[in-house]
Amino acid sequence: MHIPSYAPAPTSARGPSALVGHTPVLWIGEPFADAGRGFWAKLEGANPGGIKDRPALHMVARARERGDLADGAAVIESSSGTLGLGLALAGITFGHPVTVVTDPGLEPGIRRALSAYGACVDVVACAHPVGGWQQARRERVAELLADSPGAWCPDQYNNPDNTASYAPLAAELIAQLGRIDVLVASVGTGGHSAGISTALRRTFPDLALIGVDSTGSTIFGQPAGQRLMRGLGSSIHPANVAYEAFTEVHWVAPAEAVRACRSLARHHYASGGWSVGAAAMVAAWTARTYPAGTRIAAIFPDGPHRYLDTIYNDGWCHDNRLLDTAVPLPEEPDEITDPDERTVTSWTRCTSVADPAPAAARAVLAGVR
Repeated sequence: MHIPSYAPAPTSARGPSALVGHTPVLWIGEPFADAGRGFWAKLEGANPGGIKDRPALHMVARARERGDLADGAAVIESSSGTLGLGLALAGITFGHPVTVVTDPGLEPGIRRALSAYGACVDVVACAHPVGGWQQARRERVAELLADSPGAWCPDQYNNPDNTASYAPLAAELIAQLGRIDVLVASVGTGGHSAGISTALRRTFPDLALIGVDSTGSTIFGQPAGQRLMRGLGSSIHPANVAYEAFTEVHWVAPAEAVRACRSLARHHYASGGWSVGAAAMVAAWTARTYPAGTRIAAIFPDGPHRYLDTIYNDGWCHDNRLLDTAVPLPEEPDEITDPDERTVTSWTRCTSVADPAPAAARAVLAGVR
């Protein structure tokens, strides 16, 4: 008797939160690396809202378990977009009204999506003179919390539950790839780079962690500057960044990330936003320069859809001078020996990584809830 073979059935879910996790990995080879070389991309855009579905659900669940968040109480948080989507999912899952405090850089499509998912979107009008949009958003969160008795803020920048939420992602990578030598991860709140690397090093203690930051970001000791890219980089110093875990850090500029995103889409039918393009550039360099056989995993935090009016819009990119073909993309990063050596404006690498924030400044940051 012939028994037909069938492809594995997709997940059947009773609720949207059950669709989070178990995301695929995709091999990224030419033209990013020579034939036979490349890296594995963890496609977190396959989650309903992106990579931050994981910490949003975990932080809310843990807060409920501890009694920090009562049934039906409001959740109020600062977000540039992706965590907001995750919190909207958590709000639906656990029955909490959600307010996302954001800034004018939020894409109109994501603002409409958040509203459709039931979240209230609160937009700050002015950037903080020192801490930029992130500090302005956090101060607005503090105002809303003061006016909302019983409301709770996940505080993604400092909450260790953010970091802990990524242990399942690390377990998925081990099951999918067997061995991982290098992890390439963008850095914003510091949650996924710290959480994934910590969990992976329990199995692979010699794992190298390469951080990917944005030019104009202060996370690794560069001066604050104008930042076009969202989802990576910061104008504050999140406590969740595990500086001691990094082998090296790379800063990537917007034009470089845009062209990497578009090349991914054109050649691999898989792409995403700023963090994806920047991580792909650095992972491809790693594949070209590390010894043959090195197994590299890069985290792609989201997909391309929220960026159709920016990264994938020729008019917007030309207006922002991101597609100037007269300026070739660098094949290799520039190098500095220390993060405060000079201000970087294009792809640059540094193997000296240390926490640049004074303890007093971090205490002030942690106090803004």
